Amino acid sequence: MIKEKINDLMKEAMKSGDKLKLETLRSIRAAFIEFDKSGSGKELTEEEEIKIINSLTKKRKESIEIFEKANRLDLAEKEKKELEILLSFLPQQLSEEEIAKKLDEIIAQVGAKDSKDFGKVMGVAMKELKGRADGKVVQSILKSKLEANASGNN
Repeated sequence: MIKEKINDLMKEAMKSGDKLKLETLRSIRAAFIEFDKSGSGKELTEEEEIKIINSLTKKRKESIEIFEKANRLDLAEKEKKELEILLSFLPQQLSEEEIAKKLDEIIAQVGAKDSKDFGKVMGVAMKELKGRADGKVVQSILKSKLEANASGNN
């Protein structure tokens, strides 16, 4: 489980004096503790841990965007370093080519023809690519594929 790995890494970060890593690891641990105390009755499984870390990475990506727009590159850089640490706990992310290939399979499987079928394909895609692909990237690739299908069918 990721929880144990984080505790070990926190000890290492304390010993080495890596404040940023320690801070990031503490934020993950805090999110896990929050989940445990949420009263949802759910157990903190590895799948839940990955969901939580995905949520934290999404927040970091949004913060980076906001800081860059505000020209606060110092803060954006800090968020990027935290994002790197968070990504190290997630399954290997698929490349855009791998995502495109998987989307081709799903489009064929669902029988999608054009952008009207976007929701159907996206639902299946996100279930199959869960934790291994950024939703925005999947959405972007899928849009262009369905638009290409529609224009090719005319």
